Amino acid sequence: MEAPVTTSATPIKKVVILGGGTAGWMSAALLKKLLGNTIDIELIESDAIGTIGVGEATIPPIQLLNKVLGINEEAFLAETKATIKLAIKFENWRVPGESYYHTFGSAGQPMAFGQFHHYLQRAQQAFDVTKTIWDYDLNYLCAEQGKFAQINTQNPVVELPYAYHFDAGLYAKFLRKLSEQMAVKRTEGTVEQVHQDSTNGFVKSLVLKSGEQIDGDLFIDCSGFRGLLTQQTLNTGFDDWSHWLPCDRAIAVPSKRHEKTVPYTRSIAHSAGWQWRIPLQHRNGNGLVYSSHHYSDQQATDILLSNLDSEAIGEPNYIKFTTGRRRKQWHRNVVAVGLSSGFLEPLESTSIHLIQSAIVRLVHLFPHHGIESSLVDEYNKQSKTEFEQIRDFLILHYHVNERTDSQFWRDMRYMNIPDSLQHKIELFKSDGRIFREQNDLFAESSWLQVMIGQGIQPKDYHPIANALSAEELRQMLVRLEQIKHEPLGKLPSHDRFLAKYTRG
Repeated sequence: MEAPVTTSATPIKKVVILGGGTAGWMSAALLKKLLGNTIDIELIESDAIGTIGVGEATIPPIQLLNKVLGINEEAFLAETKATIKLAIKFENWRVPGESYYHTFGSAGQPMAFGQFHHYLQRAQQAFDVTKTIWDYDLNYLCAEQGKFAQINTQNPVVELPYAYHFDAGLYAKFLRKLSEQMAVKRTEGTVEQVHQDSTNGFVKSLVLKSGEQIDGDLFIDCSGFRGLLTQQTLNTGFDDWSHWLPCDRAIAVPSKRHEKTVPYTRSIAHSAGWQWRIPLQHRNGNGLVYSSHHYSDQQATDILLSNLDSEAIGEPNYIKFTTGRRRKQWHRNVVAVGLSSGFLEPLESTSIHLIQSAIVRLVHLFPHHGIESSLVDEYNKQSKTEFEQIRDFLILHYHVNERTDSQFWRDMRYMNIPDSLQHKIELFKSDGRIFREQNDLFAESSWLQVMIGQGIQPKDYHPIANALSAEELRQMLVRLEQIKHEPLGKLPSHDRFLAKYTRG
């Protein structure tokens, strides 16, 4: 019978990270930067074990991570072959031939109590206004025109929030160099044995193929889908969400870069999955996420290769996965980070963010004087909530569709969805109300763009929009449109910006 003890009075002096890649080296860099000499960190990885590298697209919180690590943006862009990301363009998701953007910006301007889209909906109904929320979104306007520059202003109306596309392999190398400069020790090797404490089941040490034994007080499992410590050793269990998100395969292949580099990710829906296109400085990242119940691997390969818009420059890489999460992402003295903690398809570029948030959460709850159940329970509670909120947002894209061209999309439209998501949809259908859950990664503007983009039209708007007179409403919309368009003439092209930043 499994020992019930889940606490330890052993002070945490040494952290052992199993696995490199983005997950391992991001964990090492952030923990060492924030905790400094209070802990020693040793990372075990093998050059013989490849990394998945699914997440080449990111979301804006990565800027805070880079800032905390003291990373120079110009050096980062140059060394990781990065480009700017302002949005994701969703194509064919509601119906074939139609597209919309999920940008990092927001339409209109911040309102004290009434959200901008209520005012716009009133104008659409009363004045037959044909403008959409995206016409008042600077991120969208810049994405469409291929422009970008940092806008330094305190005016939230003209903010231009952004993230990056980058080569995940180069980013891991970048973080490794930074970590080793901070005295993180790297050990080459593969694990053959895991030694556990017989009294409480805690991991005591890892024995490498070479015979070397690595002792530690806290272990971070970045071993990918294998979950060598989390699953194979501690058997933490898994919540399978494939009944909501049935895609279980991905193929990735690089292709030649384009002459012009768009500042957004493309997500192109097919009859049983979707294709990504991610522009980098030296190449394009391409892939197809699909359901093996609807496509064979060969069919999926043919679909991906026939839909590349530049010449392939590598062989396809095949990835199998099950969408879901480990039930205990921190169990005993092991914390799962990255793919060992679970997997959510990269539809909204959350893969790398989940690594970042896992380590930040661990820093907040770091068990300096020993592992206590209250810390572990709070960590797992927060992790569970984060995964479920992202899960719901991904399901929204699939469930709210009007496609009739395949059984896959019909099944997605009529499936039962989590009550938490159904509640959000019903609120918005009624009169456009959106309430952000506490700590939800996605803001109201994100939920708004996807709901409208997928074809949900509220029956009514909030009565607060009636407080303005008809003339005041017209003037507000004209003024906001002018403000949003005004910077466009001054901004350089995305490629010109990149050339200036990376010329060294």
